Amino acid sequence: MIKVLSKFIFKKIICWKVIGSLPLNEKYVIAVVPHSSYFDLVIAVLIRTYSGLKIKFIGKKELFNPITSFFFTFLGGIPVDRGKNTNIVDEVVSLFDLNEIEILAIAPEGTRKEVKKWKSGFYYIALNANLPILMVSFDYTKKEVVIHNKFSPTGDINKDFIELEKKVSDVVSRNRL
Repeated sequence: MIKVLSKFIFKKIICWKVIGSLPLNEKYVIAVVPHSSYFDLVIAVLIRTYSGLKIKFIGKKELFNPITSFFFTFLGGIPVDRGKNTNIVDEVVSLFDLNEIEILAIAPEGTRKEVKKWKSGFYYIALNANLPILMVSFDYTKKEVVIHNKFSPTGDINKDFIELEKKVSDVVSRNRL
């Protein structure tokens, strides 16, 4: 019932559509761009719910306070402390190795603010866990979520980022409308 309701809200109420599909029964990293608004979470949760996939995401620990922790954990959130000197990439790779995560969604910008350069954590998680990256874009002009083909990182981050950025270069974020 909740799947049907989520799909109805996504397609009929907010009038968005999905181009492409998320692979089933596979492990991968989803790089969601652009991350420009709290509304991105609404879109992501609706897609996650009606797809039935257990997609996890990383969020700053401040989101997981005593009032909101249950909610964000229920949605698949994993809190990270960006202020500590911990290797988040290694921690997440080990969660993939232990099968605690099968699909992880990350915003390469690392923030809702417009940035000139993506953070590299999503890339190194995929590379170190030997997983493909799926670029997923939220285009607010077209009201489309576009799921691009899988990309296997080569280890040449500069070359790979050029290829990944090409996939989403024409996307218009919510805060640039």
